[in-house]
Amino acid sequence: MEAFLFHFHMIAAFSWLGGSVFMFILGITLRDKKAQKEVYPHVGPIFGWFELGALIVLLSTGILLAVKYSLFDMLFFDSSVAISDAITKKFILVLLLTVVTIIHFVIAYKTNNKERTRAEHLISRASSMLILFFNLFVMHYGILIRNIL
Repeated sequence: MEAFLFHFHMIAAFSWLGGSVFMFILGITLRDKKAQKEVYPHVGPIFGWFELGALIVLLSTGILLAVKYSLFDMLFFDSSVAISDAITKKFILVLLLTVVTIIHFVIAYKTNNKERTRAEHLISRASSMLILFFNLFVMHYGILIRNIL
């Protein structure tokens, strides 16, 4: 069961991170407003629901693995212990990542095929960048935790 959870967690992580990188690069390179209006309404909802599914798998398998390895006992325990420090940082980043993802998802869903306000546009862009960077740091701490275990 443990191997199944870990592999499922990794597949979801690769899907989540790969999708984030793809959409970030698409957002940077697709500068033509007309092309954006043609691409995003089609790709965005498919990507959004896929990513939401991947996030649900990540969170659920992550919780199950944390319970299996008693990692919640080490959360906020002692920052001088390498695994406790990595778990605490990953936990905080996952919480932030989840909140930012929900904000981004709500704005994207609400404004699909509609003109965004300046605030919605800025929040959407900023949240995309934060999602990518948080993902990279979450992956880093996940690797540290796996190496320690």
